[in-house]
Amino acid sequence: MRPVIYQLFVRHFSNFTTGGVPWGTREQNGCGSFEAINDAALEAIARMGVTHLWLTGVLRHATQTEYPGLPASPACVVKGLAGSPYAVTDYFDVDPDLAVDVEHRLAEFRALLVRCRRWGMVPMMDFIPNHVSRCYHSVVRPELDFGVCDDCSRFFNFDNIFYYLEPCNSDKPMLLPGGEFEPERGHGRVTGNNAATWAPGACDWYETVKLNYGADYRHGAPFANALPGIMATGTAVPHTWRLMDAVLRYWQGMGVGGFRCDMAHMVPMPFWSWAIAKARLRDEDVLFLAEGYNDHMKLTEGDVHAALMQAGFDGVYDGAAYEGLRKLYEGGAWANDLEKFNRPESPLFVGGVRYIENHDEPRVASPGYWGGVGLKVVRALMAAQYGSTSSPVLVYNGQEVAERAEGPGGFGGDNGRTSIFDYTNLPRLQHWTNGGLYDGGEMTVSEAALRDDTVRLLPLLQHPALAHGSFYGLNWANQQTPGYGRDDGETISGHRFYAFLRHFRKAKATVLVVCNFSPDHEAVTHVHIPRNAQEWAAKKPGSYRFCNLLHPEEEPIICDATQLDASGLPVTVPAGGALLLEWN
Repeated sequence: MRPVIYQLFVRHFSNFTTGGVPWGTREQNGCGSFEAINDAALEAIARMGVTHLWLTGVLRHATQTEYPGLPASPACVVKGLAGSPYAVTDYFDVDPDLAVDVEHRLAEFRALLVRCRRWGMVPMMDFIPNHVSRCYHSVVRPELDFGVCDDCSRFFNFDNIFYYLEPCNSDKPMLLPGGEFEPERGHGRVTGNNAATWAPGACDWYETVKLNYGADYRHGAPFANALPGIMATGTAVPHTWRLMDAVLRYWQGMGVGGFRCDMAHMVPMPFWSWAIAKARLRDEDVLFLAEGYNDHMKLTEGDVHAALMQAGFDGVYDGAAYEGLRKLYEGGAWANDLEKFNRPESPLFVGGVRYIENHDEPRVASPGYWGGVGLKVVRALMAAQYGSTSSPVLVYNGQEVAERAEGPGGFGGDNGRTSIFDYTNLPRLQHWTNGGLYDGGEMTVSEAALRDDTVRLLPLLQHPALAHGSFYGLNWANQQTPGYGRDDGETISGHRFYAFLRHFRKAKATVLVVCNFSPDHEAVTHVHIPRNAQEWAAKKPGSYRFCNLLHPEEEPIICDATQLDASGLPVTVPAGGALLLEWN
């Protein structure tokens, strides 16, 4: 089954408090909970065609909110009041903010995992291997605390958990942008983004410290590649590897069936091969997704996507395809340019996680991004991004109702993103969650329409042609087709129109996907399908039916093979819309 992952940020998703204030506290702005993600919510998400539910922000992390036995973290190591969920303070605990009864927070999380499984979805969570909060301390598994036995006098040691700075001549503590951090006086540690300094800047990941996987990151990939192999055991394995395997084993034992691995490219590939293999001995179906980039502190030679896939990941963020799509509206690119992201010979064709939103990127409907027209073209974006490969798909909560990042902010600022640092909400999604009823009772007409179209699209990704088929782009054959995405004055087509075929030979299944990227103009045109494309799809001469999969109640388009080659298939596609036509 093709993974369709719904990213559910717990703090936001089930927060029913409306309004709120900038830099508001939990009491002022509200906060979601595990318990509020009830059967009604999960049933509705499952009906969208979701196979995996990524529960985001679950691990206990640095925060300025205190609870009994869990004091607030120092303000200088917390971004925002709620804090970043990627500055973990205990790998074996969950965020008390998300519990109704803090003392029983782990039991409430377990119950949510059971509910997810009951509705046929595999629960996932974040695995954050590159760094932890500067104030990390496990209260759940203190015997597995980090760095207790480290040799703090050495920058690097094979079995150290952290990297330690050279002593500071002034004998002052670590100076962070928000002030001095007294616990690091005399043994400062390297930041999560490899900044080896006693005074990291505001753009550094100053609130976190980097983990050591038995390789000195300063020497790059060759040193990392010399690490132990997949069969290594005992003390031949770096201490950090053993700790992180204990983390994965702990959550797998609780019922977690997948992990989205943060900044996976910054961790040595031998660790991933070893850890994923061990995790699959416990659960052969466990899903591993990697956030990985070629241009950001990668710890491998060559293409990081291929390296991560070879290490065992089921999917790696396809950042290039995402950026390519945004450039249609922010960089002067044409739809013709999308072809290079959909090559079946690429490892990303089956393993590149496709998305148009996630917590790191601006909302499509945010007026300051996507050329200010994202709301108008989101249907075409989804069809093109999700329909062109067989890889995992990621949908971010609120995307289905055109969330605009309008909730109260704070540290996150006004950057088109729903803040992960603050107590905030999802105003548009709240129209659907409706105080915990999850019935869409407060949705506007446009919100309901987009959600309905999303619910129609996502299950179709399991169609044999879309889940397993190869790809054949058609824009090259339509560059002289009138009305095929030309702006005024252009002599070549394919600026704002994109068409391609997906065909799975074993199932004799073919789908034609047609996307109109124009935010304002309906496209009335023809799609030429030349004879060699017909032969590629195993179509013989004759008459064919093209059935609308999104709206099966519509009459099919009848077209002869000769006509497909000569004048093309007649189509009408609304502005910003798409067609998925099954070719029978």
